[in-house]
Amino acid sequence: MSEPRVLSASRDRVGESPVWSVAEQALYWVDIEGRHIHRFDWASQTQQTWSTPERVGCIALTDRLGPAGGVVAAMETGVFLVKLLAVPDVGVTLIASIRHPQSNMRFNDGRCDRQGRFWVSTMCMDMSLAAQVGSIYCLDESGLGEPKIDGLITPNGMAFSPDDRTYYLSDSHPTVQKIWAFDFDARTGSISAGRDFVDMMPLPGRPDGAAVDSEGHYWICANDAGQLHRFNPKGQLVASLTVPVSKPSMCAFGGPNLDVLLVASIQPAAATGSDACLSGAVFVMDAGVRGLPEPGFSRFPATFKN
Repeated sequence: MSEPRVLSASRDRVGESPVWSVAEQALYWVDIEGRHIHRFDWASQTQQTWSTPERVGCIALTDRLGPAGGVVAAMETGVFLVKLLAVPDVGVTLIASIRHPQSNMRFNDGRCDRQGRFWVSTMCMDMSLAAQVGSIYCLDESGLGEPKIDGLITPNGMAFSPDDRTYYLSDSHPTVQKIWAFDFDARTGSISAGRDFVDMMPLPGRPDGAAVDSEGHYWICANDAGQLHRFNPKGQLVASLTVPVSKPSMCAFGGPNLDVLLVASIQPAAATGSDACLSGAVFVMDAGVRGLPEPGFSRFPATFKN
């Protein structure tokens, strides 16, 4: 397996939500604290960056604006359709607003299921408070609706099994560090029978963003440990890969054959060693296994007009 190599031109403060577009052969990702959306074109090896009016926790692909026209973004006050204009400008249209239970909150992790729904999480931006106010929402034709799960601190790690029968979720907070699996009904979008999948406390790193490969194995970034862990469907650790920074945040499969891992990262408060020059970059590394195409968002609320 080849060594991880730097893909991005930027060094993000909080790089997150890498999403590979098969149709465009391009990678999208965000810098939450920098309030940026990035796009890297695989053929030309060039990067573009747009500025957003709020912090963007996560993004999803959509064909509503055409190829390379924009994304769906879960920000601070709601989920928006973001049209990517001449760099660095964007046009934003509200899809669904959110009423948080307290101030200083935003959206965090998110992923679309293969039926076109957008699953998104919320969190308190001050993690030191350990506030259990984070929730999981599902955006579809009826809007965001009520939380599917609540009582979380730093919800992350969302992914769906290849057979659409399992929904994965983690909580990254140092006091939790758990990954759960739920039964998923793809037809109705309901989740049930939550159970422990992995306890990350004994392992290096905190569970952050995740992806599932074509063999049904679950990959998760081990934040603070500079690793990615691969678990089989039974929750057994089968491999760990190393990246040259301490805080990998989320991974995605991409490349022309969907056989490389694209890994976003975060700049630590005090950067030393390789963190000093590499943290905040997006890395590309051979996965040794193929991933799955990333679904897009298509279940716009009935009240949405654009």
